[in-house]
Amino acid sequence: MSVEKINTLVVGAGQAGIAMSEHLSLMGVPHVVLERSRIAERWRSERWDSLVANGPAWHDRFPTLKFEGISQEAFPPKERMAEYFEEYVKMLGAPVRTGVEVKHVERHVGRPGFKVTTSDGVIEAENVVAATGPFQRPAYPRIVPESSPIHQLHSSAYKNPGQLPDGAVLVVGAGASGSQIAEELCKAGKKVYLSVGEHYRPPRAYRGRDYCWWLGALGLWDEVKIKPKKEHVAFAVSGYEGGKTVDFRRLAHMGITLVGLTQSWNDGVLTFQAGLAENVAQGDQAYFDVLRDADAYIERNGLPFPPEPDAWTLLPDPDCLKNPILTLDTEAAGVTTVLWATGFQFDFSWLNVDAFHENGLPFHKRGISAESGIYFVGLPNLVNRASSFIYGVWHDAKYIADHIAQQNDYRAYAKASSDA
Repeated sequence: MSVEKINTLVVGAGQAGIAMSEHLSLMGVPHVVLERSRIAERWRSERWDSLVANGPAWHDRFPTLKFEGISQEAFPPKERMAEYFEEYVKMLGAPVRTGVEVKHVERHVGRPGFKVTTSDGVIEAENVVAATGPFQRPAYPRIVPESSPIHQLHSSAYKNPGQLPDGAVLVVGAGASGSQIAEELCKAGKKVYLSVGEHYRPPRAYRGRDYCWWLGALGLWDEVKIKPKKEHVAFAVSGYEGGKTVDFRRLAHMGITLVGLTQSWNDGVLTFQAGLAENVAQGDQAYFDVLRDADAYIERNGLPFPPEPDAWTLLPDPDCLKNPILTLDTEAAGVTTVLWATGFQFDFSWLNVDAFHENGLPFHKRGISAESGIYFVGLPNLVNRASSFIYGVWHDAKYIADHIAQQNDYRAYAKASSDA
């Protein structure tokens, strides 16, 4: 039986894999992109119904194709995002094969390249690019026992308020997903508790410019000005309802009860860590830091952006912030659902190569792994904070495609020399 051979095999046809395909084609690198389901599947089936992009249409796209049919200032809904990537694949004529799952990758013994076992047979590839992104396996702490009467689900399984049983909801995690879902549930008439830990809370927009613009203008995408930052801190910014700043005081005043970081469960009683007010205050500090940096940039460059004094005003502290709840009897409070908006973990169990640290995380520099011929693209902070965003992944993919082409040239030269 003949085995298919390809220079480069890309795993995943989301934003990372599609960007990778574009640059490999421009570099003349023969390749194929394998997707176990449909193009941009996670946008289609693994997010809630009302999800929109976190950035406006003028920004959350690839440089070579604008969104059509919507305002460039709008935040595209998830269906439109999936359509965009389908349109992009069609525009490129990208060699994407859907419905093909990569099950196992291992290095050949005694010769270059890799054996890639898929649901559609075996492919031999000289290079393999893992473009499966950062949202691979739902992650949440096993605090509430599975045997409890509480209904538990991860944000990746949440669709809409009608999906949940009657009763109050505890949303754990106050980043973009948790804050948006909590607000949606509250507006649907649910009693909502929102568990807030450490977070980064920037303005959605300031003085007529979206935060995505300020990230670029202030050099924050590239993090040229190094500031200490903590790992695993929720990023509280959203395009929900046309884009507005995530404001936990506003959420509390509309009826959501803020609680601290969810800590433990004991016979139906949840315990929350102290420090809710401190975490909200740190989020406020990050918010005001952006405003101060933006004002300084405007003054320094003489820009005619209108002042926005209201942006500096905080709502009064709600009672749940001044007198935080430290324990919650779920039965007495009528809580029937815990929704975990606690992010994701990597899953590279299919990649049996020497490209990982002892802790299981990819071992790489700018996506070039410790295992020659293995590459990663689309991961958080692969190069900078833009790397897992649509804007950033396109540029990272360009660098990796260039490296693959260079390595191909080295191999071609070695082969030509040995054949001479």
